[in-house]
Amino acid sequence: MITFEGAKVYLPTEIAETTVTVAGGRIAEIGGPVAGTRIDARGLVLAPALIDVHGDAFERQLMPRPGVYFPQEAAIIDTDRQLAANGIATAYHAITLAWEPGLRDVTRGRDLMRCMAAMAPRLTVENRVQLRWETFAFEALDVIEEALNDPLLPAIAFNDHTSMTMRAYDVPIQQRGFELSPDFSIAALDDERMKRRTASKAQRAGLSEDDYIALLARVWERRGDVPDRIARVARMGRIAGAPMLSHDDTTQQARTWFRNLGARVAEFPMVLDAVEAAHDAGDAIIFGAPNAARGGSHIGSLGAGDMVEAGLCDALASDYFYPAMLAAVARLDAEKRADRLALWRLVSKGPAAAMNLADRGEIVVGRRADLVLLDWPKGCAPAITGTWVAGRMAYRGTPAGSVFMKEELFA
Repeated sequence: MITFEGAKVYLPTEIAETTVTVAGGRIAEIGGPVAGTRIDARGLVLAPALIDVHGDAFERQLMPRPGVYFPQEAAIIDTDRQLAANGIATAYHAITLAWEPGLRDVTRGRDLMRCMAAMAPRLTVENRVQLRWETFAFEALDVIEEALNDPLLPAIAFNDHTSMTMRAYDVPIQQRGFELSPDFSIAALDDERMKRRTASKAQRAGLSEDDYIALLARVWERRGDVPDRIARVARMGRIAGAPMLSHDDTTQQARTWFRNLGARVAEFPMVLDAVEAAHDAGDAIIFGAPNAARGGSHIGSLGAGDMVEAGLCDALASDYFYPAMLAAVARLDAEKRADRLALWRLVSKGPAAAMNLADRGEIVVGRRADLVLLDWPKGCAPAITGTWVAGRMAYRGTPAGSVFMKEELFA
């Protein structure tokens, strides 16, 4: 049993200086006397730990330089420690299951998921999986079926970067039509512009530009069978009870089509029509925290800060940079986009609700004790000084300017 004393606590409806006692991995009492080990949290914030619904920064640990792969165990351990130090107690790793070889190959993704599951007892936070399925990768269905039997139920995200790559050259990615429509405009593969468009993908896959385009041409021939494969995966997801997400929606039609299959989360919608379609139907809406932290999208899509201010964002995901979640809250707070509790819900309660994790995301008696201690002086960037997962200390950092409390060493 431990008690946090003296912190400003982010409760569901107020910020209050009070005590929070943790026992048996759950929040046992709020506002009671100190019991068990005392943690002096004076001058700090105690908040629900962060929940990341989409993060792919782990790829940098797997392949720190193009074509240079690191052992999976070492990469997973380093990623896990980064998560804990950034206050992320629950992480959905967006493991891409694609038709291209290399980093995002289906077999590599399967091996990574198996390795992560085997290593779970050695990890400090809850490492889950988002099955970031490229819908043209039919070879991934067996891997998806296997993953859906894991005790830590994964999420399924329907991605179609194949059609995005094949869109007509004069169509910005934000203005492309519904990918499964017969009217979808298509680029010529023998145009020199296709080499420029796919150069980085070819490098990631370890292929020459010509070989990558030849592979793309063969995969594109599957297009007529894609809707059936999507329906099969969605059915598997519904049976398992997995949360399902559509990705990079640019039309109301796309959002409606995926919602009808059971995907009730819109991940990184690119245009306001798709956002409003999701909002009006009660679907959860996720934007990238780097977008909010930087003050806009790096590819010219909707500004996450604007969506937060308009009440059209339910969660922020780390996307490609774990520190972005906390940085986004700080910037949006400085810009007065919403009150601080509402902003914190974007990285705690909102993601929990989107992923159907009813046991975490708020400091409420009976909830899982996923907590962070936060040093956030006025006018300064916030910093995580401690992360607890189900009441277990996953990370503790003592700044050089702090007085080291002996009892905290053994908390």
